[in-house]
Amino acid sequence: MSTSELAARAETFRNDYRRLKSEIGKVIVGQDEVVNGVLTCLFVGGHALLEGVPGLGKTLLVRTLAQVLDLKFARIQFTPDLMPSDIIGTNILVESEAGRVFRFQPGPLFAQMVLADEINRATPKTQSALLEAMQEHSVTVGHQVHRLVEPFFVMATQNPIEQEGTYPLPEAQLDRFFFKLLVPPPGRTEIAAILDRTTRTEQATPERVLSAEQIRAVQQLVREVLVAPPVQDYAIRLVLATHPQGEFAAAVADQYLRCGASPRGAQTLILAAKVRALLEGRYNVSFADLRAICRPSLRHRLLLNFEAQAEGIDADRILDQVLQHVQEQAELAA
Repeated sequence: MSTSELAARAETFRNDYRRLKSEIGKVIVGQDEVVNGVLTCLFVGGHALLEGVPGLGKTLLVRTLAQVLDLKFARIQFTPDLMPSDIIGTNILVESEAGRVFRFQPGPLFAQMVLADEINRATPKTQSALLEAMQEHSVTVGHQVHRLVEPFFVMATQNPIEQEGTYPLPEAQLDRFFFKLLVPPPGRTEIAAILDRTTRTEQATPERVLSAEQIRAVQQLVREVLVAPPVQDYAIRLVLATHPQGEFAAAVADQYLRCGASPRGAQTLILAAKVRALLEGRYNVSFADLRAICRPSLRHRLLLNFEAQAEGIDADRILDQVLQHVQEQAELAA
């Protein structure tokens, strides 16, 4: 591909990105970091986990995103009595010309954008039913594998409080989420804007911006962004610095972590940094790109030990020190 052709495709992507944010902004007030994170997941084909207290617009954001994209949307409200067959589907007995036969009845998971609302309220058995879908984009019922329609995204929400009767997501499933995004409460000005939009007669209607084909084209464009070997090695060292007692471990990892980020963490760092590079008008990833997306990429991939929990140390504080450690090591090596 020529440089001029790549530049044209990148400019089209930036224009579409601005249009998406504009249409989402008709409904969602503020939350720029969360919106950017969700859109990044969209353009790399990853899944997003949104965490925040009730009433912050997590579900509304995903619904709005579905409105501005020409994708089939489904919402699953997770509850303790939800069964795997309720989301995947099941074989049902039907009458046909050949007699009674079993036919597969697809569940709500057979959409392109799936909102898994309050995912931590479902039992582990139901949560695990999402694993194959999120990783392989397929589900298995009986001995039959059913492919999901591409592109396929899971946007899950969870409430960090009211943990009674909930089931924390296992590490294997958390690792399948591309980003974990923390949704902060709005400020005074933002609440005023929310009231203006929701307590009057006018209701904003966002317009569709992108189709499934356009999304797949952007996903291909993202993977064509270049990553220099030193930049890729920086991402690798960020991940290895989270491995306690490892050769490249940061002191904070040895003290507060039971387990560090998996190779999926390095993949996430690189892909998310490629999206950020394109939005910045560059066709190569920088060290600054990796530092900017480190928290949402790795915060859910760290397993904290008892000491960290007892002292109130969260994953973001650990990652800040990991970034500092890797930066110091890079400066020493230079």
